[in-house]
Amino acid sequence: MSLVFDVGHGREDAISPRLVPLIMLSTWGTHLFGGSAGREGVAVQIGATVSHWIGRRLPFRDPGNTFLLIGMAAGFAGLFRTPLAATVFAIEVLVAGRMEYRALFPALTASLAASMTSGALGLEKFEVAVTASHALDLPGLGRLALLGIAFGMVGGAFAWCLAHAKTLAARLLPNPYARIAVMGIALSAILFALWQGRYCGLGTNLISAALDGDGKVAIIPWDWALKFALTITTLAAGYQGGEVTPLFSIGASLGVVLAGILGMPVELCVSLGYAAVFGSATNTLLAPILIGCEVFGFGNLPMFIIVCVVTYLFNMDKSIYALQERA
Repeated sequence: MSLVFDVGHGREDAISPRLVPLIMLSTWGTHLFGGSAGREGVAVQIGATVSHWIGRRLPFRDPGNTFLLIGMAAGFAGLFRTPLAATVFAIEVLVAGRMEYRALFPALTASLAASMTSGALGLEKFEVAVTASHALDLPGLGRLALLGIAFGMVGGAFAWCLAHAKTLAARLLPNPYARIAVMGIALSAILFALWQGRYCGLGTNLISAALDGDGKVAIIPWDWALKFALTITTLAAGYQGGEVTPLFSIGASLGVVLAGILGMPVELCVSLGYAAVFGSATNTLLAPILIGCEVFGFGNLPMFIIVCVVTYLFNMDKSIYALQERA
């Protein structure tokens, strides 16, 4: 994503189309060998690369980074089928605290088109209707604030640990091929030893387990911590993919633990954690609120707003995107 951010900030002029096959092959390799990573990184980068390449060849005067943001939004929406969240994610992620409003309408149009296209091609949208509610009295607001603080600290810690893990891995194993090989072998052994692949891949198994109402599949209290550590190790080794879906799974499994501690409905805490940890780690505010509503329903919009606002305040201003600027 570094090149995408460099182009977005005007430090680079173009993204080579060669990035598309390279990022696709490397992400397939990560998942083929069981790496704990997502796939949204490749979707956003492909969208940004293609859209920016097309935009440079159209006769628009001073388009700025609009086409880049259009592609980022379309890539995100095409994968998750959450066009509203994809739109605001693209226009708020480059600079924390500032939104690129001139890209709002074209990004929304591209997001809706991408979401409908991927749906027509057979990609099902992940959505679960959460009907559990929570009182918004003083004790209830206090519990929501505690959730926000916890999710904010975990998301911020993920971003901080990821940056330092990449630096440490590069210092200990300067040769990237040796780093990938050595750390990959160690990761394979660890991932297989831990319940034969429970923490491999996207983490959707943990999300399903967290939302499983009949108790057939249980969340282990340390699931979120192990997924946290193994995702960071996978990405620090140099494997490609993404952080967003693993962040969803970390937040969802952490939500189960916090629901028991705070005495709140499990499915509600899972949905809040799913959205808020993602928002904390990416240092975004509106995108997690909307993705929570688009996935779990707009009925609990006030709680998504409260938790995500507190999360945003307590994420230590960290981001998994090292080149994200601050307004």
